[in-house]
Amino acid sequence: MAVDWELIAFFILSAFEIIGSVLVVINKRLVRAAFWLAMTLVTIGVIYLLFLSEFVFLIQILVYAGAVPVLMVFGIMLTRRKIMDEPGQEAPE
Repeated sequence: MAVDWELIAFFILSAFEIIGSVLVVINKRLVRAAFWLAMTLVTIGVIYLLFLSEFVFLIQILVYAGAVPVLMVFGIMLTRRKIMDEPGQEAPE
């Protein structure tokens, strides 16, 4: 009986995808949510590579996994300081 390594890799990547997307939603810190979003988008790209779609993999990694979390982090850094603090804490003025 032959082991289908592609199917096993797909299930492992799918598990990482589900865990990462849940962590994006439930995380209260925006920077950490952006990190989990980047991991989720990279995992989607690797699934595309597993399906032998190299061009879609490249676009996914460069555009989505590269630009979207970086844009979120810069948006967080350039806005008010209060949103980066823990929930319930008052920011010093």
